[in-house]
Amino acid sequence: MSLESLRVFEAAARLRGFTAAALELGTTQPAVSQQVKRLEAQLGTRLFDRIYRGIELTDAGQSLFEQVHQGLQAMDEGIAEASGRGQHEVLQVATDFAFAAFWLMPRLQRFHEAYPQVDVSLVTGERSQGMLRPDIDVAVLFGDGRFHQGESRWLFDEEVFPVCSPRLTDGKPLSAVALERLPLLHLRGEQASGWFDWAGVFRGFGLASPPPPGQLRFDNYTLLIQAAIAGQGVGIGWGHLVDGLVEQGLLCRPVEGSLRSSRGYYVVLPPRKRRGALIERFVEWLERELSLSNPSVATD
Repeated sequence: MSLESLRVFEAAARLRGFTAAALELGTTQPAVSQQVKRLEAQLGTRLFDRIYRGIELTDAGQSLFEQVHQGLQAMDEGIAEASGRGQHEVLQVATDFAFAAFWLMPRLQRFHEAYPQVDVSLVTGERSQGMLRPDIDVAVLFGDGRFHQGESRWLFDEEVFPVCSPRLTDGKPLSAVALERLPLLHLRGEQASGWFDWAGVFRGFGLASPPPPGQLRFDNYTLLIQAAIAGQGVGIGWGHLVDGLVEQGLLCRPVEGSLRSSRGYYVVLPPRKRRGALIERFVEWLERELSLSNPSVATD
């Protein structure tokens, strides 16, 4: 039983998904799935229940996760202390699950390489409300830029388009009207949060109203994208979040065209949080990464 397999299991259990774990660990979803299967075979017990929304820990999996999570934390702390890195600066960054899993985590290693004396502590949630706590140094939040709890700086606006597994369409392009016949993956609370929903997408493509939400409804965008990768339906893809998955061939754009709105992601500083050099370095790094991934985006 390898330490690597335990790290893979811990990431999958903590993030509640093989795809999110793969993004954090810099590997692929099939590799994570294979490691988990091997660990289950070695232990002689099932650690996850595979459900249509993603995965859930079994009782045995929950028990193992609690112990492995504590053990890995203790190991990391011991290594940091032994290597003289115990006095690192810590930056508390708040954002939503989707931005953390699909945009930030694949790039965060480059921040650590550029600033090895800074440790980033991620605080994630599904919505922006309540994330600007006093202990948060900087947040990356979705909205219209008018955050009453802090000062904001625009990063990128919202561009959305349908995405699905290439298996769902046999890799063939479809007309927009084909969306009316395909299973659609719905995210709960889209209208309340200002996210694009299928009604808005259908209006933007000039289609009739979409069918009402069926069984494929999610309260977590990361799980929704996992379901799309698994071929369970068509999801609403956010360009900056899913472009990497499209490039890898895990997702495709079955129909041409995209929609934009004035809403998007903003860097937000909580009230009374002084603009220190550490925060400035992180914000500048975010803007550099954005310009590298999309040279057409200009930041002030």
